[in-house]
Amino acid sequence: MAFDSIKDWLGCWSGNYEGEFRTVYFLRKLPENNVEIARQYHRFPDNAVVSSKYTSWNFVPKNLFEQFRRIANFYFLCISVVQLFIDSPVSPLTSIFPLCFVVAVTALKQGYEDWKRHQADKEVNNRKYELVSPFNGHLVSVTSKDIKVGDIVKVKAEEEFPCDLVLLSSEDPEGKCHVTTANLDGETNLKLHSSLPDTAELQTAETLNYLPAHIECEHPMPDLYKFQGRMILDNNGTETTKSLGPSQVLLRGARLKNTSYVFGVAVYTGMDTKMALNQRQNPHKYSTVERTMNTFLIIFLVVLLVLCTLHTVLKRIRGGPPYVEEADTGTVQGLEDFLSFIILYNYVIPISLYVTIELQKFTGALFFNWDIEMYNEETDEPAKANTSDLNEELGQIQYVFTDKTGTLTENDMQFRTCSINGEKYEEIDNLLCADGMRSHNFQSSNFTPEMHEFFLTLSLCHTVHATEEEDENAPYPYHYQ
Repeated sequence: MAFDSIKDWLGCWSGNYEGEFRTVYFLRKLPENNVEIARQYHRFPDNAVVSSKYTSWNFVPKNLFEQFRRIANFYFLCISVVQLFIDSPVSPLTSIFPLCFVVAVTALKQGYEDWKRHQADKEVNNRKYELVSPFNGHLVSVTSKDIKVGDIVKVKAEEEFPCDLVLLSSEDPEGKCHVTTANLDGETNLKLHSSLPDTAELQTAETLNYLPAHIECEHPMPDLYKFQGRMILDNNGTETTKSLGPSQVLLRGARLKNTSYVFGVAVYTGMDTKMALNQRQNPHKYSTVERTMNTFLIIFLVVLLVLCTLHTVLKRIRGGPPYVEEADTGTVQGLEDFLSFIILYNYVIPISLYVTIELQKFTGALFFNWDIEMYNEETDEPAKANTSDLNEELGQIQYVFTDKTGTLTENDMQFRTCSINGEKYEEIDNLLCADGMRSHNFQSSNFTPEMHEFFLTLSLCHTVHATEEEDENAPYPYHYQ
């Protein structure tokens, strides 16, 4: 394998790219005989999502390594090894079997949880999307994992964007669309995005297939609110440059709202998307309970060593019964006596405690999933525990730093009262009544010009979006966001 090929392969995994910017050619129509651009495209990652920790070939060694990083497991492993090499007062199986059981139970639990992450990844990667075929300009169906940089993707209403896209057009003649980024930043309000006027009128796959343009943008960055780039349009040999900003970018994980469809060109895929860059692979975390147990384990271990040292010294001083042949008093025998006492007293640290805790964590995660109080009826989504290792951390939370609207509240605002020209009015039975006036006394002639101007302003100067409800039995014909 050539050195350049090895360097390209390593660069593909490291996420380092050469040059000041990334060049994205629509429908991957690369310039001919340009090896450098072809090499750059070869280094772009695929669009597959990987949130799992293990694979079929690294599960056993990686899981064993993580388990024996725990002080308790390493302690019991050392006890089992010592029993195999000395004249142990008890059978080595009394330590080996419990240790194997603990490791097996933990491995099964973590393997099952990682299998569920594999299933979730598979579901996301196999979602169907339509993209423009570079061969005939027709829409073809592909899975999310098969989307490449430069593909023009069609996303429909209520679908999540499969990768980071630059908006080209939508059903709106001006190229506008609304998205929600609740999965990215927790905000439930709709955000307005708009395409460049030069591409807004290209609303079909056939017209986009002949779009002579390419994009130059910055390399992948984790900042959700920052994007710098430009679109270069070729108009009969004359290049026109248009600036691109965050309002033209549709991020992976965001969802299309109040718009039938949009077309966008993929600029970042897979691990290069802003969503993936903000999901760093964290090291193995230890819960508060486990850290507390490790502290007590060290204390008990010190007590065990002191106790075994004391008993070894007392054995040397007192000696054995007179009818027993005098034993060797050398250093090797003293060390063997010390290890024998450790084996005898190693039960001061109960191995069954860790089995109980692992089973309790697994059961606690199931109760999270079954908790009806945590079920979201509107979205038909129950609570989901991705890992059971940190269940108890929820009980350790002391402070919650969050914004209010849409996070601590439902972001459902209803009109209650207002003040017009110094007089207070409130809504009663869908009628506007002066403060203290009952609804049946309300007269339409009381609707003054000042009130008309107030409600006209209230109706026009806002960012609320109304969509017609599909359910005929809905209490209101329109849904407001």
